[in-house]
Amino acid sequence: MSLLNFWKKEDNFFDENITIEATRFVVLDTETTGFDYDNDRILCIGALVLQNGIISIQDSFEIYIEQDHYDKSTAQIHGILKAFVIQRPSEQEALEQFLAFLGDSIIIAHHTVFDVTMINRALERNGLPLLTNKTLDTAHLYKKTLIQSHLFERKDHYTLDDLADKFDISKKDRHTALGDAYITAIAFLKIVKKLKEKKHVNLNSLFK
Repeated sequence: MSLLNFWKKEDNFFDENITIEATRFVVLDTETTGFDYDNDRILCIGALVLQNGIISIQDSFEIYIEQDHYDKSTAQIHGILKAFVIQRPSEQEALEQFLAFLGDSIIIAHHTVFDVTMINRALERNGLPLLTNKTLDTAHLYKKTLIQSHLFERKDHYTLDDLADKFDISKKDRHTALGDAYITAIAFLKIVKKLKEKKHVNLNSLFK
């Protein structure tokens, strides 16, 4: 095998025969007390299974986590109040349930680094193994659909609201973990459709 072919092979995470449709994705979102990885905490994790182009609402995951940390300013965004009457497991119990749901699926999120880092910090605190799943970011994937032209001004950052507006997705449950995961899942399907209109797209190409 030539050196060129070796590196080419190493660039591919997945067998070329594995399709996007057949792959199990878990689309997730976290609601948190803030954006500080060290001091803030996860309030809620929402996640959906996406496979064969179908968002499985019946195969969803939503868990609110018991905690002491509370920030009034962020509560105005996510609406999760300190006295929210719901049975909430400990952080460790919630994470263990989430890991069982996630399995070895590919993670999809909007600005994935934030959600994955928050989850990994929580896993670390509880002596649990860090996530090793492959990840995709709809903010990054969306940029691949845009026309490369000096006439078109591209933004550095595209919010989930930007994608919802672009693809005409309802924002009814925006700023709930499961609601944002659902918007992200629809956006991902729309992005893949647009990419397929431009060129051949497979699972490996989504990571490049």
